Amino acid sequence: MFLWFHKLGSPPHFYRIAGKWLPWLNWAFMILLLAGLYGGLILAPPDYQQGESYRIIFIHVPAAWMSLFIYVVMAVCGAVIIVWRMKLAEVVLISSAPIGASFTFLALITGSLWGKPMWGTYWVWDARLTSELILLFLYLGVIGLHNAIEDRRTAARAVAILALVGVVNIPIIHYSVEWWHSLHQGPTVTKFDKPSIHWSMLLPLLLMALAFQVYYVLALFHRCRAELLRRERNSKWVEEL
Repeated sequence: MFLWFHKLGSPPHFYRIAGKWLPWLNWAFMILLLAGLYGGLILAPPDYQQGESYRIIFIHVPAAWMSLFIYVVMAVCGAVIIVWRMKLAEVVLISSAPIGASFTFLALITGSLWGKPMWGTYWVWDARLTSELILLFLYLGVIGLHNAIEDRRTAARAVAILALVGVVNIPIIHYSVEWWHSLHQGPTVTKFDKPSIHWSMLLPLLLMALAFQVYYVLALFHRCRAELLRRERNSKWVEEL
């Protein structure tokens, strides 16, 4: 297991493995996305309170989940960078930032579109919305800080520290609707003792969440492979390619 992990951390080995997985990930993403959209937009019944407008959750909720998940991945990579200075962790961290920022922006936009008919306004300074906006700024901060420092290793260490400091915002986002009075809807999927969402809505929601996760891995592999080629352009294995 340790040998496999060590080989995976090798840039040429990771480049080859990621390339082999890309076609399979493309197919998996398309199948999951189509199944999730069909189930959410066509098969799922209207909500008894929100009507048809609730269907935006099949985009909004998975995007919000991914915005948190990707930042946690970046924080883990940040810890690996500081402790072991693994080159691949640097690549994964900085390659994840634009993808995470895109998911966060998508979650904010779709949440605003849902908020207009439900709350009567596109935006309120709600605890959940405000902390999610701060998360977007953290993603942009990581991207900006990395681009502002010329030396790659110094930049990687700087963004690793920022990612670790910013991870404190993740539990704030997750528990904000429970810690403070909030207009945002409370947890539904995670209420295992008494679920608040019917399986006909839950199944396509989980399919969309899985599709977004596959898309993250797919986009991450593409970005990591491009970043590795830039960083290793003078190495022998890149010349052989």
